Amino acid sequence: MSDPANIRPDAFAGTAEAYARWRPPYPTAMLDELLRGARVGPNGRLLDLATGPGRIALALAPSFAEVWAQDLEPEMVAVARAAAECRGIGNISWFVGSAEHFDAPEGHFDLITIGEAFHRVDQQVVAAKARRWLKPGGAFVTLGGFSVIGGYQGGQDGARPWQIAVGELTRRFTAKAFPTGWAVTRAGVEPGGAAAIRAVETAGLALVADRDFTEPHAFSFEAILGYLHSTSVASRQRLGDDADAFAAELKATLAPFAGPDGLIREEMSFGYTLFRNPG
Repeated sequence: MSDPANIRPDAFAGTAEAYARWRPPYPTAMLDELLRGARVGPNGRLLDLATGPGRIALALAPSFAEVWAQDLEPEMVAVARAAAECRGIGNISWFVGSAEHFDAPEGHFDLITIGEAFHRVDQQVVAAKARRWLKPGGAFVTLGGFSVIGGYQGGQDGARPWQIAVGELTRRFTAKAFPTGWAVTRAGVEPGGAAAIRAVETAGLALVADRDFTEPHAFSFEAILGYLHSTSVASRQRLGDDADAFAAELKATLAPFAGPDGLIREEMSFGYTLFRNPG
């Protein structure tokens, strides 16, 4: 069974710069709570799987003695490495390759994270490896972020009218690339948070916390367009010759939802699920 186009290994080709610039960061309060729950000591080691442009690895690096960060897309790792150098962060080792084929010493890490990508990997394989790589009492955490596309991860539950409108427009412009719609998970992976929790628990990791956070944000048209170009369904590469027409229709679509200053104000939703290695 083959993976659909938005889940394939090259799905994020050409998106790294947009991803680093336009994806809203995880709330500081959420990351702080996550670290407290993970119970990491002063000489802790972090592994960030599917790091993308390093959003989690860069944010958490000051709290760890050693960080490893892996991603399938070479351009993502290059952008992340450049950001680390720009910020003077020198304790991160970068790796290109798949999470399923990644290898690390047994019992090496205090915390393993994977942000907005657990639905893209073989969950049982990655969870089983994570347990081997974690120290006794170490934590495995999956993180989820806000999407400007209504229904991107399945149904429309909770989506605002402007997000639904963005989703409908994006589907129309990408209908040729996705004639049967976008995939929610890779082939063979059951969708939904409950299924993901079961996969991790099957590997022997114990659920500790499943938390949601909200944070206010004001989106400009440029920020929403940039976010869309950071996705596996509406990158400039995916839109091709239709990119300019898409941008023009997006602007017209969003106009009725914006305030007098041209901004769309929203409560962004984020979350994390933390598991413990019983040792």
